[in-house]
Amino acid sequence: MTSPAVSSRALPHPERCEIRLEGILHALSDPMRLQIVRELAAASDELSCSHFDLPVTKSTTTHHFRVLRESGVIRQVYRGTAKMNGLRRDDLDDLFPGLLDALLGAAGRQAVRLGSG
Repeated sequence: MTSPAVSSRALPHPERCEIRLEGILHALSDPMRLQIVRELAAASDELSCSHFDLPVTKSTTTHHFRVLRESGVIRQVYRGTAKMNGLRRDDLDDLFPGLLDALLGAAGRQAVRLGSG
């Protein structure tokens, strides 16, 4: 029996035990990355990179997704030709109970206060 082939398109993610609070806070300190996470949190399923309409270049968008993935905030997987994104809520809630909800709630209140959300 042969083992399944490992896709050369597999993306590196930190293991749960490698996720650090300062990495999460850094990743969410950027308004574009915070917007991505807010949209993922509101979605019922994974979203493709093309779903997000960010006012930045494609290379900058790619950078934002990479920062979120490498910090452990999101998981990215290829499904066909689409790169799908999902929030690592279970990992984040287990490691830092209440943190994600508190940050998302604060971001939502700020968006309303600033008229952007």
